[in-house]
Amino acid sequence: MDLLNGFALDGLSITLIGLGILALLVLFAGAKTVPQGYNFTIERFGKYTRTLKPGLNLIVPFIDGVGKKINVMEQVLDVPHQEVITRDNASITANGVTFYQILDAAAAAYEVSDLQNAILNLTMTNIRTVMGSMDLDELLSNRDEINQRLLKVVDTAVAPWGVKITRIEIKDIDPPKDLVDSMGRQMKAEREKRAAILEAEGRRQSAILQAEGAKQAQVLEAEGRREAAFRDAEARERSAEAEAKATTMVSEAIASGNVQAINYFVANNYIEALGKLATSPNQKVLMLPVEAASVIGSIGGIAEIARETFGGGTTPAPVRPSRPPSAGQS
Repeated sequence: MDLLNGFALDGLSITLIGLGILALLVLFAGAKTVPQGYNFTIERFGKYTRTLKPGLNLIVPFIDGVGKKINVMEQVLDVPHQEVITRDNASITANGVTFYQILDAAAAAYEVSDLQNAILNLTMTNIRTVMGSMDLDELLSNRDEINQRLLKVVDTAVAPWGVKITRIEIKDIDPPKDLVDSMGRQMKAEREKRAAILEAEGRRQSAILQAEGAKQAQVLEAEGRREAAFRDAEARERSAEAEAKATTMVSEAIASGNVQAINYFVANNYIEALGKLATSPNQKVLMLPVEAASVIGSIGGIAEIARETFGGGTTPAPVRPSRPPSAGQS
């Protein structure tokens, strides 16, 4: 009992302890910690006064209170499938996603009720508006244009709410099955058309190249014939010149009284004519003239010319030719 009486508190001590506890409660009530990525709105007697940023903040306890806890991080909102009628009366279904971020916590908290539902309905309405003003082919090929138009329209509409639409993406565009089958047939026909055009173009190019090749071959062949004709004419001209020179020489010899030159000229031509008759492919029987001794005499004249030219002027004894038969076979 004495020990308990030693710890007994008087009224002043109890009052001081109560004031200390009250001070702690007031301190805890006036200190607010805001996590990163959030903003808190402060209301005084139900009226918005200010916005608390992330970190430790102090408010007037029992007078100020936290109104709305706003997530200011970028958020994503799924847009469900909805039916859209295009400008060319094609029925499709489309869905997408919307990315948004709250820039003004007070406006997002007090300017609109149920912010996410408002953004969702606004996005769906504009999807029907934008996609309904386009043809089906434009929807399937210009998805980036659709996203840009939706982003511009929706971002302008939500600006008074302190919200920034960062991106809107159309995920799926699903035409009806019969329309997909028709598009597949159309694509197949288009590809077959391009293949036929390419094949025809290849044949045309091949025909052109072949014609050009044939033309070039004919040109080269004509040039070759022209060159050959020129060479033949030149050869005949040279041969005629040689023949004319030989005839001139023989004529001069005849004019000078050399009978042996006449015999040589006649015998040479005579023998050449007999040789052509003998070598003819359709000649089976060779008819020799009765006066074949004249040929032998001509040969003797040729030998006499050779002796006078190379050996000197000794005259040999004449050879008596024998009469050849009147006809022979070869």
